[in-house]
Amino acid sequence: MSTRPGDIHTLLGKGSEFTGKLTFEGQVRIDGKFNGEISTKDTIVIGDGARVEATITAGTVIIHGTVVGNVTAAQIIELKQPGRVKGDLTTPALTIERGASYDGTCKMEGGRPPAPGGDKK
Repeated sequence: MSTRPGDIHTLLGKGSEFTGKLTFEGQVRIDGKFNGEISTKDTIVIGDGARVEATITAGTVIIHGTVVGNVTAAQIIELKQPGRVKGDLTTPALTIERGASYDGTCKMEGGRPPAPGGDKK
C-alpha cells in the first residue's frame, strides 16, 4: 500500500473521546476529544471542533480546533482559523492565521544561530 504526502493514516472522528498516550507514524487527525499525551515525528492535525488537552510533541502540528497544553514541533506549528491554543509553543517556525487565538509563550528553537558576541557574560 503506498500513501501520498498529506494522506491521513488515522482518524479519531467527531464524537470520539480518548484518554491516554498516543504514539504513531504517518499523519493523524483528531476531530473528537483527546486527553493525555501525543508523541510523533510526523504530523498531527487537530480538526475544527476538536478539543485536545494534552502535551504534544510532533514533527508538524496543524491546529484548527482547541488545544490546551504545551506544543513542541520539530518543523512547524500552524495555527489556523478558528483554532485556539492555551499553552506554550516551542518550534523553529510558527504561522498564525487571522481569527486564530493563542495564549501562552513561544520559544523559537532551531532557527537562526545567535549573532556573534550576542551572549557575552
